Amino acid sequence: MSKRILLLFTFAFSLFTSLNAQTVIGKYAGEFLAIGVGGRALGMGGAHTAIVNDVTSGYWNPAGLARIDYPQIALMHEEHFGDLVNYNYAAVAIPYGKDMSFGLSVIRLGVDGIPDTRDALWDSNGDGILDINTDQLDYSKISEFNNTDWAFYLTFAKRHSENFYWGANVKVIRRDLAEFSATGVGFDIGAVYMPYENLYLGATVQDVTTTLVAWSTGRNELISPTAKVGAAYAFHILGGRFMPVLDLDIRFEGREFASYFNVGPVSFDSHFGLEYTYDNLFSFRAGYNDVKQFTIGAGIKLPKIYIDYSFARMSQSETERLPDTHRISLMLSLEEPKFMRGSE
Repeated sequence: MSKRILLLFTFAFSLFTSLNAQTVIGKYAGEFLAIGVGGRALGMGGAHTAIVNDVTSGYWNPAGLARIDYPQIALMHEEHFGDLVNYNYAAVAIPYGKDMSFGLSVIRLGVDGIPDTRDALWDSNGDGILDINTDQLDYSKISEFNNTDWAFYLTFAKRHSENFYWGANVKVIRRDLAEFSATGVGFDIGAVYMPYENLYLGATVQDVTTTLVAWSTGRNELISPTAKVGAAYAFHILGGRFMPVLDLDIRFEGREFASYFNVGPVSFDSHFGLEYTYDNLFSFRAGYNDVKQFTIGAGIKLPKIYIDYSFARMSQSETERLPDTHRISLMLSLEEPKFMRGSE
């Protein structure tokens, strides 16, 4: 196994160092992957690296997928800036044998029906110089195009022991903008460790080998690795469970003032969340995320179905803040004896 990992890193290094001058470190190149999935996690400000234990693990921390005991399916729809930007997520996960799990996750972020006026300008002066302020539009020549981002995660996770889990993702990125397109392949790794009862520790490295996104124009962008570490502790009080969670994102792409704080090109952002669950049926959540949003949420567990809701508001003044964000996610868990992990 160690020889295979060494060969993988050697191949990735030789590939990236041989790229031409059109290859650049794409700051925010993979930013659509940072929006998040699942009403539970988003209601807690995205603090989920250490505690994720369901089908959404493929996104948050692949190691958490080994904690499922039944097949699960998740769906989420979200709209940003009214209905201008549509964000959709779907995932399926299946436990295999006594200690392994497999999953597939799909994310789509799209702005559809964008007017394309590049061929519709009419030169009113006849001098061949087009000016959008003085020339006219030939509306019969206006067409539409889409700006769409896709991400596909293939996840494998394994239970190494009762308190240690590890996992990995292979993810494929596809981006389309009018007649231009880009494709990339990346890798994530993660681990979850529970050294004591009610204490959860987690870590994941996204784009661990640096992800190359190659555009049809000949331009190549590199998505730098992001390390995420998290910790949580559960208290049993008031007939339920109260759990504070803290995550820290470490990036290496020189975000500087766009982050909470930085040391040279290394930036640090935090997520903080709280969750109270009563009788394993109702949950109430609150959090603060890396883009300075306060979040709240709630969840209910029905037979085989989990429904989670989250609400986010930008921490700006009333005259400047962006529209509120509402998210609802559904998760189906086939909790029947015949589907249980290890059953015949």
